[in-house]
Amino acid sequence: MDISLKNIEYRYQANSPFERLAISDVSIDIPSGTYMAIIGHTGSGKSTVLQHLNALLKPTKGSVLIGSREIKANRKEKNLKSVREKVGIVFQFPEHQLFEETVEKDICFGPMNFGVAEDEAKKRTRAAIKLVGLPDEILEKSPFDLSGGQMRRVAIAGVLAMEPEVIVLDEPTAGLDPRGRKEIMDLFYTLHKKKNLSTVLVTHSMEDAARYADEIVVMHKGKVFTKGTPDQIFSNPEALIDLGLDVPEVVGLQLKMEKTFQTKFDKITLSEEVLASMVAAFLKGGGPK
Repeated sequence: MDISLKNIEYRYQANSPFERLAISDVSIDIPSGTYMAIIGHTGSGKSTVLQHLNALLKPTKGSVLIGSREIKANRKEKNLKSVREKVGIVFQFPEHQLFEETVEKDICFGPMNFGVAEDEAKKRTRAAIKLVGLPDEILEKSPFDLSGGQMRRVAIAGVLAMEPEVIVLDEPTAGLDPRGRKEIMDLFYTLHKKKNLSTVLVTHSMEDAARYADEIVVMHKGKVFTKGTPDQIFSNPEALIDLGLDVPEVVGLQLKMEKTFQTKFDKITLSEEVLASMVAAFLKGGGPK
């Protein structure tokens, strides 16, 4: 399912003394099947954009096209359930949203809330629990008896059980150790490919943006600063550093090597192997003069 944001603006507490402009003139196209990362400094507007992707927020100017449904500014929208059923959001610390007596009831809650029959919801629940790599026996347990990593997978299964066409990830690895972060991100990437999902990742991790995304959008002060493929975005690391953003470790290592060798390699690379080859070729050619 395609999503398109057209010149959207959003103001928090509009028409009040506390009015604040959060984003302005934001246009982003997310074609079906795309894996897009949205990066930017805290306060850049990433989370505000995210909440427009399933009409949790409605623009104060502009429009959002979600599949065939258009959400326009200054228009009362009805029956947004159909939109939210197709666009699932995994928020930071999704395990904090668990509340039912058993894992099965918790995962079933979302589909049944959207009108799915109990038998079908249970069928989806069993399929979703397998997708996140948990055994069937866990369905009868209380979610609060699980480990933190298991709880997060249960919360993700709750989103998958709604069978969304788009999945939006808001810092999904927050609070996890490096191994847990990689496991969760690899899980989402596998689901993205296996289910042909459109995936939108809002993240502070330049490593994840570079590793998984087809396209990256850089937000700055409520506007789209730039967008492009990972290679295009990280080919100008100085621009990102000027915005107060990090760069992937391999890019940072290349910049340090260029400074040490007092040279400039032909291109910025996101591959450790390619960087090693570039350095080897440089040293073989005699190194710094």
